[in-house]
Amino acid sequence: MGAGHVHKLYRHAHSPVHALPPHTKLAAVFAFVVVVVSTPREAMWAFGLYAVLLGVVAYVARVPAGFLLRRLLIEVPFVAFAVLMPFVAQGERVEVLGMSLSVSGLWGAWNVLAKGTLGVAASVLLASTTELRALLLGLQRLRLPPLLVQIASFMIRYGDVIADEMRRMRIARESRGFEASGVRHWGVLAKTAGALFIRSYERGERVHLAMISRGYAGTMPVIDEVTASRAQWSYAFALPVAALVVCLLGWSL
Repeated sequence: MGAGHVHKLYRHAHSPVHALPPHTKLAAVFAFVVVVVSTPREAMWAFGLYAVLLGVVAYVARVPAGFLLRRLLIEVPFVAFAVLMPFVAQGERVEVLGMSLSVSGLWGAWNVLAKGTLGVAASVLLASTTELRALLLGLQRLRLPPLLVQIASFMIRYGDVIADEMRRMRIARESRGFEASGVRHWGVLAKTAGALFIRSYERGERVHLAMISRGYAGTMPVIDEVTASRAQWSYAFALPVAALVVCLLGWSL
């Protein structure tokens, strides 16, 4: 399977987390997110413990806090949405710093921020400790539909190619004195997008014909068979199991 290049989120290190098979980490992160989402929003202390658990994983994986925090900026749009909820939600109101805020909106904002941030942090840790090619192999090992795995593989492999094509087209426009500065230039940008689509479609056709000529019959050959021992599964699931204990305490208290 292709797409062996290293992505920007990956941080090379020699740690026990990096050494785990990719499908064990995928399953563990999925289970952790399910536990976090299932936790009652009123159990604020539980979300603090979840953050501590992720901090322990980051420490073991040798992922610096600054690296993790910078990657968490991807959730800024969700944060903005959460901040607006107390102002627009209906129901009982409460005065906070002279502002009238909705009680249900405050709980909703907290719910989105806490669970969303923890989910994104877990995903960033997964990406920081697992190469893209390994992630694809892990998805295949978890019996994800092969067609979806292939689509993801091609998307990763040719995403940079399409981005480079866009860069060359932009340089060609600018070398001819074009600079998009208003609505009147949207037509040129639309034509550029159309040309990029046609080039991408033609490239896909050529790649498909090349694959068929090399014996492609609908499935990609598995070069590396990824396996995991019982100890590795146990090590990977230490995070979601600990989170599950916290979640059960949150429901019982």
